[in-house]
Amino acid sequence: MILVFGGTTEGRQAAEVLEEAGSTYYYSTKTGEQLLTLHHGTRVDGAMDAEAMTAFISGHGIRLIVDAAHPFASQLHQTIASAASTLTIPVVRYERIYPPRDPDITWIDDYGQVPTDIRTLLATTGVQSIGRLKWIEAKGVKVAYRILNRESSVALAHQQGASDEQLCFYEDGLLPNADAILLKESGLSGGFLEKVAEAHKRGMRVIAIRRPQFHFKHTVNGQHGLRREIERLLPEFFPLHSGLTTGTCATAAAIAATTRLTTGNTPQEVPVILPDGETISVAVGYADDYAYCIKEAGDDPDVTDGIEVRAKVEPAPQFEICGGDGVGRFTLPGFDYPVGEPAINKAPRQMMRQNIRQRVRITISVPQGEAVARKTFNPRLGISGGISIIGVSGIVKPFSEAAFIESIRKCMQVAKASGAERVVMNSGGKSERFVKAMYPELPQQAFVEYGNYIGEALKMANELDIRHVTLGVMLGKAVKLAAGHLDTHSRKTVMDKVFIQQMLHESGISIDISDMTLARELWERIAEDGRAPFARTVIRHCREHCAPLLPHGELLILLIDDNGRCPSPRPPLGGSI
Repeated sequence: MILVFGGTTEGRQAAEVLEEAGSTYYYSTKTGEQLLTLHHGTRVDGAMDAEAMTAFISGHGIRLIVDAAHPFASQLHQTIASAASTLTIPVVRYERIYPPRDPDITWIDDYGQVPTDIRTLLATTGVQSIGRLKWIEAKGVKVAYRILNRESSVALAHQQGASDEQLCFYEDGLLPNADAILLKESGLSGGFLEKVAEAHKRGMRVIAIRRPQFHFKHTVNGQHGLRREIERLLPEFFPLHSGLTTGTCATAAAIAATTRLTTGNTPQEVPVILPDGETISVAVGYADDYAYCIKEAGDDPDVTDGIEVRAKVEPAPQFEICGGDGVGRFTLPGFDYPVGEPAINKAPRQMMRQNIRQRVRITISVPQGEAVARKTFNPRLGISGGISIIGVSGIVKPFSEAAFIESIRKCMQVAKASGAERVVMNSGGKSERFVKAMYPELPQQAFVEYGNYIGEALKMANELDIRHVTLGVMLGKAVKLAAGHLDTHSRKTVMDKVFIQQMLHESGISIDISDMTLARELWERIAEDGRAPFARTVIRHCREHCAPLLPHGELLILLIDDNGRCPSPRPPLGGSI
């Protein structure tokens, strides 16, 4: 039902989002040269004119288009808009994230405006642009062209009059010396900032072509926003729908209240920048002295679904975040903030700071918070008086045990099909960022999120004959796993202090943990010279329960702390702990 126009990083990310649905879709590229593993998607390669595109859409029952093509693919954007208009189907533009335009860069609108007061120019604008730069060579400027090192690109460069001496390749990793560099405004995913930084370091003048401007009714610039827009426009595509964290709701309400305070405007939706840098639109409302956002959990069974998260904003000497009625307070140590502080976690606070630049005092309140909190683990964790304002990614992915386990299986199958020599399992979010940094040599498909289902994920690896597996786990889940709980969800198990005390004893560590509320406090309580022995003990117990599930494979377990370090160092690839 969905047709994606890709061939870009955004196209790859769009495919990852659509794969989560388990529904059929089509992925179109001009050349078919993008390396991409699709499990539910069907590739369509070759350029389409308006007539061919309209025929394809009609013949395959397409009901929504995702335009994730390159921002400079002007003709394709126009063709997509024309075909969609003819057939009255929606288009979601998956746009890139662009940094602010640097005034030290020479900005131009087309190739005919390239300055000629230079002797040498390095053009990184793609093989298709070579013919459009020949005029500057006629002016006496020596031009080098940086292109992809593949046969079709080299042949096209020669057709446009480029000599072998003028060609250099991205794969070489070298940047030839030149007076100036010519770039396209390709956004963060196009490496624009990195190219500019390298050019400045070499003393090169930077000339950049502004991206073409197109109007799209539905525009997103990240995977969360894409999923939410598809859920809205084509609700049946995803069997389960996503929601918003309380942190995102609080941020949206604070943005709305600040907007009214500073401009007098009361928009019905506000843009919220998520922790990954993408922007989504969130519905808000207004009352006499506050703005609010209704928490939506999607299809995740969440007791906070439907509650009202309010934000009151007042001028202040400095930026300040306060907790009002229904927002809990920390009564025990071990959290991101001291005892007595409102239970507004680090990520939501950072979101508010990133989205709101004014000097204001923001007071977050949740009228139903105290009653709702009694149905959560907050009282047990030492958070009293209300709910926590939480959320790492800003988005709640729907929880269904069967659906989530099936999604793990799909990811495992894709990882196997990618040919990666190792599959790296992680719980998602923070742990995935850490293990990716440890394995930069592995492709994206090699990283599989297990959530809480460690046992199920290892069984799948064994069934698929995946011989090399790394399990990245943070301490909260690790102490449960070490005790034999292969499903670490808080609904089914909590940390066992008696067993943790036993592991401390085995590690030669004598400390009192009777008042401990969160397992991660152990990193602060254990002396530095005791952390590695304790980590080895935890990993040894984890292996006792995990290794039998992978009888024919090699399992490497990484215990990761909150700073992304392994107290027990990672052995060489292929080793084990």
